[in-house]
Amino acid sequence: MATPAELRIQIREFLKYKRENRKPVQIAFFGGNFLGLKSEEIGSLLELAAEFTRDGQVDSIRCSTRPDTINERSLDMIKDYPVSTVEIGVQSMDDKVLALAGRGHSATDTVHAVERLKERQFSIGLQMMVGLPGDDETSALTTAQSIADLAPGFVRIYPTVVVTNSRLAGRYKSGDYMPMALEEGVTLVKKIYLKFKKAGIDVIRMGLQASEDLEDRTTVLAGPHHPAFGHLVHAEIFFDMAVSAIESAKFGKETLTIFVNPRSISKMRGLNNSNIKRLQTRFQLKSLAIKPDVSISEVNLVIR
Repeated sequence: MATPAELRIQIREFLKYKRENRKPVQIAFFGGNFLGLKSEEIGSLLELAAEFTRDGQVDSIRCSTRPDTINERSLDMIKDYPVSTVEIGVQSMDDKVLALAGRGHSATDTVHAVERLKERQFSIGLQMMVGLPGDDETSALTTAQSIADLAPGFVRIYPTVVVTNSRLAGRYKSGDYMPMALEEGVTLVKKIYLKFKKAGIDVIRMGLQASEDLEDRTTVLAGPHHPAFGHLVHAEIFFDMAVSAIESAKFGKETLTIFVNPRSISKMRGLNNSNIKRLQTRFQLKSLAIKPDVSISEVNLVIR
C-alpha cells in the first residue's frame, strides 16, 4: 500500500485536472476491502483525505468494502470523517454462488449492511457480478431484483472475467469453470440494466474499468471483457428499440432515417456501425441514416 506521502502527491496530481464547472470531487479508496483494514490504517488514510476536504479542494470521501465489514464498530470509526458514499461488493444475492466463489459472506450480510448504512444516511452503491461459478441468467436476474429491492443510490455491474494467476484461472484451465462469451454477457447485462432502470436506480458502470493491466493481452485469459463493454450494452438497447419501432410502425420504405439525441448517436450506430448493418440486413433497407435531434431524450429515438 502507498504511504501517506505518496498518496498526497497522487491526489495533488489528480486535482490539477479539476475544472471550474466540475462535478463534486471525491477521494475514493477502491479496489479492496477498505473497512477490513486495520483501524490505524483506516484512520491514517481518512485523516489524509480529510486534509483536502478541510481546505475545500475535495468535497467528500468514498470507499468500497465487503458487506461483512460494515458493522457498528467500523461505522463508528469513520463517522467523524467526511465519508459520504460507501460501495459494497455484493457480487451476488445467491448464497450458493457466493459459497462457490469463496466470497466468505452471505446475502443476509448485504441486507444488514445496507440497513446500517441507511440508518447513518450514507449514499450507497452496490456492485454485482454476473457469470460467477454457479451463476446463471435466472440467478443473476434474481440478484438484480434483490438489489433493486434494497433501493441503493446506484449500482455497478461487472461481468466475471478470468485473469492470470487467479483462483478462477486454475478452475478455468482445468475445465471446472467456463466463463460467458462476450455476446452472452452483453445480453444478460442489458436485461439487468433495464431492470434497474425500471426501478429508478442509476447504473454508473457496466464492465471493468479500463486499465493498462487489462489491456495487456496476457492478463485476461477468458470471459466477456471489452474496453467498451458499457457502450455495447447501450448499443444493444438502441438496436432493440429500433427493431420494435420499425416493426410496430410497419415501415415499407427501403430508406429510413432514425433521429436520436446527439449524445446517443454512437449508441444508435453501434460499435463500427454494427447496428446500421444489422438493421439494413434485417429489414432489407437500401440505406439507413442516423441523424441528431436535440428535442429527443437521450434514451429515445424517432423513425421517419
